[in-house]
Amino acid sequence: MAEAATLTLPTRRDEAWRYADMDAVARLGVTALDQWQTINVAAGESVTRCMIVGSDAPEVHRMRVTLGEGASAAFFVTNAGGDYTRVEIEVRLAKGAHFEFGGVTIGGAGVTREFVTQVVHAEPEATSNQTVRAVHWGGATGNFLGEIKVARHAQKTDAAQDFKGLLLEARASANAVPQLEIFADDVKCAHGATVGALDEAARFYMMARGLDPATAQRLLVQAFIGDAFVALTDEASREKLLDAALGALERARL
Repeated sequence: MAEAATLTLPTRRDEAWRYADMDAVARLGVTALDQWQTINVAAGESVTRCMIVGSDAPEVHRMRVTLGEGASAAFFVTNAGGDYTRVEIEVRLAKGAHFEFGGVTIGGAGVTREFVTQVVHAEPEATSNQTVRAVHWGGATGNFLGEIKVARHAQKTDAAQDFKGLLLEARASANAVPQLEIFADDVKCAHGATVGALDEAARFYMMARGLDPATAQRLLVQAFIGDAFVALTDEASREKLLDAALGALERARL
């Protein structure tokens, strides 16, 4: 009789965990890491999920999503945890399916917050778009590890990733690891990643016209992270995600 496989904790040698807070991962334990939510979207159907994640204890949210022919799935996430918080999504797209992801990591206190995605274009004519924004201070880190795989026969694939990090203090950091594995030749695949500081000229301009420093900063951050939720048509849900992100900024009183 074959013995059951022994579960072990990941290490930083595992590409998908290279920037993770491994002390927090150890506190979560193997059992918590083996909990996956399965989401199957039937052909022609659509699903939208809006999530606000993070607490004062480590959290890992892991999802496996399968999209049928012509199906669509959209996930929008604010990751503002007070301890290590990871959202991991694996997606497999059938012909003509679409996957949309918009995520924001935001916060300080030396915490690592991250998104990890793997999008597999298994059949032709599928599309995917991922927009991630990271805003951090106080020694915190925002990570995005995004992998796109295009199968040999998945022609007419159109896939994109866009990551931008905004560091409000010098001690903060952001990491982006875009990966493309393409075996088809008639595809459009793009990725971009930039990390920078707040536009002080813009903040000065706003303050010169009567806004206090905190309000000016809030408006600039709101404009920056708003890109992640542009594809979300439900205005009430979009406001909740933005408010959760900006609430972390206001509590910090930078």
